Amino acid sequence: MANPIVHEFVAGDGVRLHVARAGEGPPVILLHGFPENWASWQHQIPALADAGFAAWALDLRGYNLSERPARRAAYHLAHLVDDVAALVRATGAARAHVVGHDWGGVIAWTFAAYHPELLDKLVILNAPHMDIYLRKVRRPPQMLRSWYVLFFQLPGIAEWALSARDFRALRKLFRAGGGTREPFSAEEIEAYIEALSPPGALTAALNYYRANLRLGALRFALTAPIEASTLVIWGEQDGALGVELLEGLEAVAPCVEIHRVPHAGHWVQNEAPAEVNQRLLAFLWD
Repeated sequence: MANPIVHEFVAGDGVRLHVARAGEGPPVILLHGFPENWASWQHQIPALADAGFAAWALDLRGYNLSERPARRAAYHLAHLVDDVAALVRATGAARAHVVGHDWGGVIAWTFAAYHPELLDKLVILNAPHMDIYLRKVRRPPQMLRSWYVLFFQLPGIAEWALSARDFRALRKLFRAGGGTREPFSAEEIEAYIEALSPPGALTAALNYYRANLRLGALRFALTAPIEASTLVIWGEQDGALGVELLEGLEAVAPCVEIHRVPHAGHWVQNEAPAEVNQRLLAFLWD
């Protein structure tokens, strides 16, 4: 590779975080979702590095090689946002672009509101702004799509269901992109399952739902409008997050652009990597 990936550890908000880094230039922080890790960005890291950016793909706390706190409260958005702030500072730059998918996108939305001084541009992939999500989830069709959020609140039961029969449910989840292309190869799925297999790993991933999708915790994510230039890329075949979550985005992010990918689903950066990379780089260089 012209820009080899370097693996290193940085200090987050009281935890040790693993990051995969490649390239030199303006930093781009990449935040994965549930239940992945830094490798979710394998198609974007070389594209960013070759285009003159420094890609910093984080293992979120609790995932893969990053430290795994035992307490549920350690996964509150306040700590997740502070992890990103610490990573931006670790790049040595005054500001960074931040790109987030799924839970990484929820973190990115919230980070943009609380730390505008550390943010350059914001890119969101199939992740709702919580103001809009909370309005839409109260009625169909998003209410029906979000059934799993309640199920994930059940300690022990959710872990058992997801890991039973050699993680059959998670393997099915990784194959269910919804678009015209398989999001992950069999080898990539095995690597994700291996990272979720150690004791406590699956609970840590589920703690993102348990620590944040409660009324008191959600107040932290209900923010003032975001001023940063924002790009939202959305795979329209997402079975968990409907396109109606794009409605009203201009109210929470006045400087937003929306790019829809009709043939892709939830794992849009893996299902349509060429299209995502083209739009991402054009936006960051604009």
